[in-house]
Amino acid sequence: MKEYLEGSQAIAKVVALCRPGVISAYPITPQTHIVEGLAQLVADGELKVEFVNVESEHSAASCCLGALATGVRAYTSTSSQGLLLMAEVIFNIAGLRLPLVLTCANRAVSAPINIWNDHQDSVTVRDSGWIQFYAESIQEAADLHIQGYRLSEDKRVLLPVMINIDGYILTHGYEVVDIPAQELVDKFLPPYQLERKLDPTHPLTLGVLAGPDYYMETRFAIEKTMEDVLSIIPEISNEFHRTFGRNTGGLIEKYCLEDAQRVIVAMGSVCGTIKETIDEIREKGEKVGLLKIITYRPLPQEEIYQALKKVKEIAVLEKAISLGGFGPLYTEIKSLFQGKGENPKISGFIVGLGGRDITKNSIKTVFDKLSGKQTDCEFIDLKNVEIR
Repeated sequence: MKEYLEGSQAIAKVVALCRPGVISAYPITPQTHIVEGLAQLVADGELKVEFVNVESEHSAASCCLGALATGVRAYTSTSSQGLLLMAEVIFNIAGLRLPLVLTCANRAVSAPINIWNDHQDSVTVRDSGWIQFYAESIQEAADLHIQGYRLSEDKRVLLPVMINIDGYILTHGYEVVDIPAQELVDKFLPPYQLERKLDPTHPLTLGVLAGPDYYMETRFAIEKTMEDVLSIIPEISNEFHRTFGRNTGGLIEKYCLEDAQRVIVAMGSVCGTIKETIDEIREKGEKVGLLKIITYRPLPQEEIYQALKKVKEIAVLEKAISLGGFGPLYTEIKSLFQGKGENPKISGFIVGLGGRDITKNSIKTVFDKLSGKQTDCEFIDLKNVEIR
């Protein structure tokens, strides 16, 4: 049923449809409305779940870990410093191969204190063994949660999934959202059944010490699974399309790429602004396009390479910076062409940190700069002030 909803309310409704057994989260702006929505569903008797109030994000993630290990589907959400406080448990959940879905309402990392959107929080934990999706719209964010549970609990995967939605832009924005019927979600997402779980009637040890003789094999196993995930994600998004009639999710999305000579690569809600800007520029006869990264971990390297190999000028636009280096996505996109025959001009641009507006003029500036000198890490829309 289509409803006009705030993004956080849409996420809460969809998470409830996925029938978690345990929800645990600690409020942090701009994630708070999601767990408030879930708490309201519980209070109104519309969601039967163990809602565990905790004293920190570290405890929330630990609570979910415990639930998952005993065979109970769980959910949590967080943002910014909250995600970083979870970091120890984030790595543990992946290392224990437990299938959790977490919503990260993307927000800048302090200091200075900033509650607005960028991607520095989730990119910081990109190497933790979690699958990471980035949503452009509220509808896509909602759909990715259903697909995320299906993917995470797939016996070929058993890895946690982080759904990244831009704070305020998507968490507090309003859209008409198609909330699916419970029976359709039940058909798509079977009950959670963990074969190796903590059960006093069948004791086992979980989370053992692994010395130098076995630790590296555990990391190799996750890496091999990540490779498999690249073929499983399209399989699940195709089944989602057949079940719900919407084509969302997947690895990448191409927009006006067929004949494009200048292309922006980006993730998240900024892709909507980029698409509108591309439409305006194309009316003037200029061949520009967008490659949207939906799945950031595992990075769909071959799909990105095939999509970009004929493009002459590429701009990687990102809301994150590896301080002392370059934009993280820029570094990875550029590495894809090393040793290959194609040698496009690839430039890196940093935009929108701390929630600074990314306007159509910002996007047009990037397209204009693409025709100039190659740049590795240029900040767009900087004020002409000196701050130390």
